[in-house]
Amino acid sequence: MFTLKTNYLLGFGIWLLLYSCQTSTSESSNSDSDIESLISNMSIEEKVGQMTQINIDVISKGELYNLEVPHQLDSTKLDSAINHYYVGSILNVGGHTYTRAHWQEIITEIQTKAISQGNKIPIIYGIDAIHGVNYTVDATLFPQQIGQAATWNPELVQQAASVTAYECRASGIPWNFSPVLDIGRQPLWSRFFETYGEDVFLAKKMTQACIRGYQGTDPSNPEKVASCMKHFLGYSTPLSGKDRTPAWIPERQLREYYLPTFEKAIQENALTVMINSGEINGVPVHANQLILKNLLRDELGFKGLAVTDWEDIIKLYTNHKVARDMREAVKISILAGIDMSMTPNDYSFNRALIDLVKSGEIPESRLDESCRRILWVKKQLGLLETPIPDFEYYEKFGSKEHQEIALNTALESITLLKNEENILPLEENTSILVCGPAANSLTIQNGAWTHTWQGLDSSYNTKGAKTFFQAIKEQSKGKVLYSEGATLTEKSNLKETIAKAKLSEVIVLCVGELPGTEIPGNIEDLNLPDAQIELVTELSKINKPIVLVMSLNRPRILQSVVAHSNAILHTYLSGDFGGEALAQILFGKTNPSGKLPFTYPRHTGSLLTYDHKYTEVFDKDFGKTGFNPQWEFGFGLSYSNFSYSNLVLSKSTFNQDDTLSFSVDITNNSEINGKEVIQIYVSDTVASITPSVKRLRGFNKKLIKANTTETIYFSIPISELAFVNNKNKWMVEPGCFILNVGNLQKSIIVE
Repeated sequence: MFTLKTNYLLGFGIWLLLYSCQTSTSESSNSDSDIESLISNMSIEEKVGQMTQINIDVISKGELYNLEVPHQLDSTKLDSAINHYYVGSILNVGGHTYTRAHWQEIITEIQTKAISQGNKIPIIYGIDAIHGVNYTVDATLFPQQIGQAATWNPELVQQAASVTAYECRASGIPWNFSPVLDIGRQPLWSRFFETYGEDVFLAKKMTQACIRGYQGTDPSNPEKVASCMKHFLGYSTPLSGKDRTPAWIPERQLREYYLPTFEKAIQENALTVMINSGEINGVPVHANQLILKNLLRDELGFKGLAVTDWEDIIKLYTNHKVARDMREAVKISILAGIDMSMTPNDYSFNRALIDLVKSGEIPESRLDESCRRILWVKKQLGLLETPIPDFEYYEKFGSKEHQEIALNTALESITLLKNEENILPLEENTSILVCGPAANSLTIQNGAWTHTWQGLDSSYNTKGAKTFFQAIKEQSKGKVLYSEGATLTEKSNLKETIAKAKLSEVIVLCVGELPGTEIPGNIEDLNLPDAQIELVTELSKINKPIVLVMSLNRPRILQSVVAHSNAILHTYLSGDFGGEALAQILFGKTNPSGKLPFTYPRHTGSLLTYDHKYTEVFDKDFGKTGFNPQWEFGFGLSYSNFSYSNLVLSKSTFNQDDTLSFSVDITNNSEINGKEVIQIYVSDTVASITPSVKRLRGFNKKLIKANTTETIYFSIPISELAFVNNKNKWMVEPGCFILNVGNLQKSIIVE
């Protein structure tokens, strides 16, 4: 049985001795005659090549990170990669977005070279298409993952993933390094916006939808791609909050909070997984056989390929200091369970692994195991038969149909957090000042992974995409002015901004954050920068209504600006259609329906999640008012007024195999149609492990027409009420549970 409490050195040593005698069920399950025939005819060098993934810079004209413009492949470098090093995979983009035509040229040249060499095995090309195909010009860009989670609409998430898969394949790319399945419970973490939020149940539902959108039932379909589960395991909770720094996670918490999304993705047949760059409890995950083999392969039954993240084998000796040199790092990681190395800027991995096999330190059978998985994925994608797609097939690339899905996703993600005296929606003829650093910036609106890695270069913005200001001006029938007022961190034309505010009836003030992911996205403080706070404060003095619009990578502390704002909208990172979506909501053309996928903290020192323990909320007087967030997980207002009534259970006592069935009436007490997210929470009143105050166990997003009542039905297996006990096993303990739906409660008994 997998256990993180097992002594790492002892476990790893024993495994090394016994490795050659072991055969996992996952290894045999993806074996077939075609693949076995290929493997039997491959040399050690060819097998190692299949396990090698290089950056496109290595085969391009120019130097690393300084390629020639316009971009071109270097035929000599490509020939060396294919015919000398036999590389199996290439990734990335050379700095910035390429046109679809250029991608087609690249992929055609690479694959033509690959299938002309001895074993005729095509390359599997991978890319980070994080919120749409963000490295292809004119592709459809969606809200980032955290915004997609805010829709609470798995159907939209699946549609977005389907569009992304289609446009990825249209670019000739069959492998997408997405989705991020890490749970966002550390707000400081720079990649918080890439998650589906803090709750396991919500994230599982979104995971399922995303994998189905990417892969469908047949990944060889020319409209589908291989998904990549990121980042196995426990990457999102570094103790310091800084990217790629150590996490300390007890096994019970690892299983209950951080594993379920990956388990769900594996159940949905996710083809690949990317490994956590960091370490858990002192052991780098790339060196942890207990996680990579015992848990991932043997327990969860994953049979696809496991790829490293950027230079993570190198970092075993440069950063983590668990290896003396590259050779030892390769030995440790390969024997731990890595299949493919994203080294990615040289062939040091390739050379080291060949030497290790020829010296007998790694058995050739270990190479066979990884090659079997890699070739299986390539076969699943149809690459062995069709390495170069029919590029004429993809007529819907960047189509109005795809853009409509992106717009709808943005519309359902935007979350109304405050609406004092129903200031929203605005009349179309209202005179408006649009200001703030995020008001006229597509880079802030989109965030990182947009046209460039960090998303900072506005010169590559999608032509025709509208900023918040541009969209508001286009949809308004009144006078719309613009003035920045402040950059992200500095004052800017404040006097001019105040003067224009005085000429306007309403101020739409758009705060934001510098796009950034991974280590460049690390911050020291969750507080909103002083310059933006001062802008809100100064504008509040002229006594004009302020609509605060937030475009942020993670929750920032807003206490000082919330009081000065009459209305607040969170747009997350809403993509190319976020401007149009915001304008529609401001003017009431669409009723906001987004709900927070995370708890929004009020103070930097109080970062509790909604599912905290009872013992975490004592105040200084020992009362239980210590949980005092700015807004709680699941919160979000509407222009409609919904009420809950008539909670009816099928019965009140259940056994372990039963299903909890019930209904509730939802009434829209307003003159406007609205979508409501009905959220089902359950509290375990007494448990052997201190229970959370409540846990999300179900939800449903429904359109409720004006002045009507809908009866909504739910069926939740009693097994969904389980937790991980002190033996690291899932279980439902008999006892009393409290069912919470809106403001309604019912007690149930589980026997």
